[in-house]
Amino acid sequence: MESPHSLTEKKEAMIANYGFNATLTAKPHMGDRLVDLLLTGLHEGSPGASEHCVVYLVSRSASDPDVVHVTEGWTSEKDHHRIFAGEAAQTIVARIDELLAKEPEYTDYVPVRGKADF
Repeated sequence: MESPHSLTEKKEAMIANYGFNATLTAKPHMGDRLVDLLLTGLHEGSPGASEHCVVYLVSRSASDPDVVHVTEGWTSEKDHHRIFAGEAAQTIVARIDELLAKEPEYTDYVPVRGKADF
């Protein structure tokens, strides 16, 4: 059984202090493949599976199936950049880039409060 102290530390480590939204536009009729590829980011050893990634949400545009939105929340900007510099993340990013019709649009943010249970 974990001590109350270790549970508090674990909860504090789960706070998102850095995040971003990305809007990705796939090549025509490639939205499904883009979503499938982005969801591999949740597999063991992938960036979204990291304990430092506390929010990873993939959404579709309601009006255009080739537009995909990704919301990520990380324990810190440093952790995000460190993990995305790794081979697993760079492999996924390269595969994503092949499916895109244009450069992604990013909006960074500092989370204030919310909830992400999936």
